[in-house]
Amino acid sequence: MTSTSNEQRTFRVSDLGTLAVLAWSGKHPEDEKDMAFILAYSLGDAEGGPEATAEAIRTLLHNEKLPIGGPVLDGARHPSLPVGLLVEAEQAVVTMPYVKAQCAVPPEWLTAVRLRGHAYFMISTVAWPEGKPGSPVDENALRAFAGSEETMLNAAHCLLPVRRLRG
Repeated sequence: MTSTSNEQRTFRVSDLGTLAVLAWSGKHPEDEKDMAFILAYSLGDAEGGPEATAEAIRTLLHNEKLPIGGPVLDGARHPSLPVGLLVEAEQAVVTMPYVKAQCAVPPEWLTAVRLRGHAYFMISTVAWPEGKPGSPVDENALRAFAGSEETMLNAAHCLLPVRRLRG
């Protein structure tokens, strides 16, 4: 029998290592329409390596009550969701307690997020050292990592409504 604990685990931001985010768009399997996806992951380069970064992300997710492996939390239905998405000037900025990460987004991602009003966000506990920020990511490598059962089952999944700066 598995039990869950309500205790707050100790979290140190430095244990995350280099946290990266990557945005892309593609057909969502449920409706075959374009979906804006955004993935957050560590390079696994903290002291202690990938195991330490995985534990740090698990602790962060546990402390913020974001379930690993599902269900997909809808930020529109859960306004207290501790994850936010700001889109401005071809940039996506993901914010969580202790974490703020941004990345450039392609035009097709912006179109998909504008049509849906949200993006599918996933933060993985599995490290991906090959996904270095600023380096091109091969589509097949992204598909292999982001779509793998290990990554999917060891990640929190959210639909994040898009916020914009007011002008």
